Amino acid sequence: MDSEKLKYSILYIEDDKAVRENYVSYLKRFYETVYEAGDAHDALTIYKHKKPNILIIDIQLPGENGIEFLRKIRRFDHSIRAIMLTAMSDVKTLVDASELKLTKYLVKPISRGELKDALDLAIKEIVDYTTYANRVIHIKDNAYWDQDKAKLIVEGKEIFLTRKERELLTLLFAHLNNVVKSEDIIFELWYDYDSAKIASLKTLVKTLRKKLPENFIRNVFGIGYTIEV
Repeated sequence: MDSEKLKYSILYIEDDKAVRENYVSYLKRFYETVYEAGDAHDALTIYKHKKPNILIIDIQLPGENGIEFLRKIRRFDHSIRAIMLTAMSDVKTLVDASELKLTKYLVKPISRGELKDALDLAIKEIVDYTTYANRVIHIKDNAYWDQDKAKLIVEGKEIFLTRKERELLTLLFAHLNNVVKSEDIIFELWYDYDSAKIASLKTLVKTLRKKLPENFIRNVFGIGYTIEV
């Protein structure tokens, strides 16, 4: 880590006060913002108000354990990075909880070098996720278009698209907020232009609209189609 403090924020959750204070003091040498909590209840309050970038969670917490806490967070937040601290006896339980999307789990006792490596990995994931997110277009509500993979994602699941539907969306998103002429679409998708292809385009748009939010593909009468976000 560089001598200049990193601008990422961390929430460290550990019920052992002495251990927590030791690691919080260490982390504050490298990060601008470090929060701490001794149980899941306080951690959730801090999370809601501060929205940290990285969670460091001890699996054994009083009341709600670390797995239960992170599972609650994952219901609505898949971007926050999470590092779980476990005892050897907790490893099987933790590995079984695959939906938690951990950056890493560390088995106690944990060296500062191990923690540093895990945090470096978490930061890399944040950077990679941010880069990826910039290539994902939010359509509406829980619907997204992944430009790199040409995939339609609704509520976290990929929607099946035919080859022509995929080609049409790729073309319209490439000209986002601009009208693409019908004849240009037809030449792009079918390499030819005639009355049959015009009918095919109308059918294609009709079936594709059923997979998208209402009124998302807009018909500009006599000209063509557009997607506006």
